[in-house]
Amino acid sequence: MTSLMLSDASFPSKKVVPVILSGGSGSRLWPVSRRSFPKQFWPLLSEQTLLQETALRGVSVGLQSPIVICNEAHRFIIAEQLRDVGIDDARIVLEPVARNSAPAITAAAFLVAECDPDAILWVMAADAAIQDQELLFQSLAAAVQAASEGYLTTFGIKPSKPETGYGYIERGAPLEVVAGVYHVARFLEKPDAARARELVQDERFSWNSGMFVAQAKVFLKEIETYEPEVFRHVREAVKARASDMDFERLPLASFSEAPDISIDYAVAERTKVAAVVPAEFGWSDIGSWDALWELTPKDEQGNAIFGDVFLEEAKNCYVRSDGIVATVTGVEDLVVVVTEDAVMVSHRDRAQTVKNMVSRLTKAGRPEAINHNRMYRPWGFYESLIQGDRFQVKRIHVDPGHKLSLQKHFHRAEHWVVVAGTALVTRDEEQIMVRENESVYLPLGAVHRLENLGKIPLTLIEVQSGPYLGEDDIVRIEDIYARS
Repeated sequence: MTSLMLSDASFPSKKVVPVILSGGSGSRLWPVSRRSFPKQFWPLLSEQTLLQETALRGVSVGLQSPIVICNEAHRFIIAEQLRDVGIDDARIVLEPVARNSAPAITAAAFLVAECDPDAILWVMAADAAIQDQELLFQSLAAAVQAASEGYLTTFGIKPSKPETGYGYIERGAPLEVVAGVYHVARFLEKPDAARARELVQDERFSWNSGMFVAQAKVFLKEIETYEPEVFRHVREAVKARASDMDFERLPLASFSEAPDISIDYAVAERTKVAAVVPAEFGWSDIGSWDALWELTPKDEQGNAIFGDVFLEEAKNCYVRSDGIVATVTGVEDLVVVVTEDAVMVSHRDRAQTVKNMVSRLTKAGRPEAINHNRMYRPWGFYESLIQGDRFQVKRIHVDPGHKLSLQKHFHRAEHWVVVAGTALVTRDEEQIMVRENESVYLPLGAVHRLENLGKIPLTLIEVQSGPYLGEDDIVRIEDIYARS
């Protein structure tokens, strides 16, 4: 199938640019997905993360290098995950502030149009699942043909159930220029349960996948027509973009002025050139634990499990443990998710409402609502092991060839014990080599830095002591990652 698509004149792969939108927090998949490390960075369905699976789809059929639109906090995670699967030429564009999908796609369209206004953008979220790649590329070939004729094309997924979590598309008359593609009669908002049951019985209606295929110049023309403020401010931002290591940074001053609006509201529901490809390639936005249960292989009792899990007389459950052993006995239709710092239990029918609990935790000021116990940084990660009154113990992992910022603290002293690897420690004017089972003390106010000059990961235990142990008590003096 892949070789056919590459050689088929109807599928000009070298003119198709995947545009991957990597935003959102995925709160309905809490506690695994959180703002600090959302669902697209997790391997939920295979050994690869959702972001990696999404990016590799374009690679498999020889499309151009992807453009990834993301926020600044996730830039190093995205770059590293792409490199891990052999993608080292992606354009990673940093949004200074979230402005929804219309400004993000507009920025990508401007970037592509600089080289080739006729190039075709394939816009997709970073966190969706596709079960049948062959059918996907058949549908993509039809969408590319329609896009070449000037249409803004989307994929309408055949409903498998009366889903209330998706918007719907009503199919209109067939296009005369491309077989198997139809005009869009209208887009519908997410329906209630009764309306969803009606829509799923009518073959004219399909789920709105949120993927779009169109020429860069068509995207820009439609944005300029229907949302001129988005067009103007994003154009200014793209012109004033700055290179930052491997990233392209859009300036806050202009990009933040763009209206906060989705591509559906901005263009798709208003344009006269909307088209839809009816598709059955097994798409899901994995918007809930119940959706993930449906996609995961199950045992004879209908249970889907992940991690260190033991079940007894359980049926149709999704049980996941990313940390300690989890046991489940004598229940049905439950979702049980265990992480190092949180446990979530829900009936599968109520899995869509997990985000309500996340809102409650956020209002209560609980850090677990947003941050994981393990926090990733461009040099590796750290995780809290013990926290008490005036002390905290962390594990710090530094990748080979990386180093932390040169920094100091006003409120805490630190003691580092190396348990694996070798550390080069800067302490004021000293440079100290600290090997496995050796330690170094960093007094309050000392200017210090940690480096891993070796070829294996560096792991150390950090003991902090002082009246205030917050992460904002860091004064960076020098930082190779350009963090403030």
